[in-house]
Amino acid sequence: MAIKNLVTGGAGFIGAHVTRELLAMGEEVVVLDDLSGGFEENVPDEATFVKGCINDVELVEKLFAEHSFDHVYHLAAYAAEGLSHFIKRFNHQNNLIGSVNLINASVNHNVKCFVFTSSIAVYGAGQLPMSEDMIPQPEDSYGISKYAVEQELKCSHEMFGLDYVIFRPHNVYGEFQNIGDKYRNVIGIFMNQIMKGEQLTVFGDGTQTRAFSYIKEISGTIAQAAKNKDAYGEAFNVGADTAYSVTDLANEVCSVFGVDPNINYLEARNEVLHAYSTHEKAKKYFPNAPTFTLREGLERMAAWAKEHGPRQSTEFGNIEILKNLPPSWR
Repeated sequence: MAIKNLVTGGAGFIGAHVTRELLAMGEEVVVLDDLSGGFEENVPDEATFVKGCINDVELVEKLFAEHSFDHVYHLAAYAAEGLSHFIKRFNHQNNLIGSVNLINASVNHNVKCFVFTSSIAVYGAGQLPMSEDMIPQPEDSYGISKYAVEQELKCSHEMFGLDYVIFRPHNVYGEFQNIGDKYRNVIGIFMNQIMKGEQLTVFGDGTQTRAFSYIKEISGTIAQAAKNKDAYGEAFNVGADTAYSVTDLANEVCSVFGVDPNINYLEARNEVLHAYSTHEKAKKYFPNAPTFTLREGLERMAAWAKEHGPRQSTEFGNIEILKNLPPSWR
């Protein structure tokens, strides 16, 4: 009998790739997604798609009772780290409480392994390079909620025996990303702006650095985690090793599209200036993960973006705090 998996957020970016990896391994997949940030077209026909929210406790319970999932891959989240300061209630309801709903169901229905995508946002600022042996000190509501879920998984294992694996990806980009989301995913924002003939917008002076990670560097590792019992109870940083400034990134994206850089530098926002992590631990447990240069990943994503065209940016309609909100987000 094939292994049965629940992938939350499977119509979104990383979830769509993990779903395909699991299907390629001959496993069954049920995708649960409310389409708030994803698209049903991202879900392959071989997967069972259920439109719904992880905050719908009755629906979650029904799915677990009906399908008897072996593994849960939890990738549903609203991952706008900078915006999370201004949407605290929404952030915790969707990223923490929704996760707890899934943990409860996983315990009650004897799920064998719960795979959770956290974030390097749990580390906070001033810890470079970020490594798994550091004590997390998140500095925004997004990172706080992600670390809280990590702690819930730890205590759920100790109390109920729920096995889990945690991944902390960073600055992931690639096909199926929602390039119309103006609050997150800078590479998608840049590509969308180029295709719409707009200036590229950069907060601050563009010297902030990130290690931008192509999706295929991490999706296979995440999909394999539930079958790697040596990884149970562990947290892993996953992603690219080389950090680039945002200005250098903007120039590279323009080069891939064959256009001259036209950058509008906006007022700096409150964010971690430099964020990159070590990956030695992940390479030890998952030694066969592929690697891509920034150029290779950008070319792959650009080909997909050109095929699908630009997306209209949408406004987030539930801002809870207006104080210090960047003007471009109003």
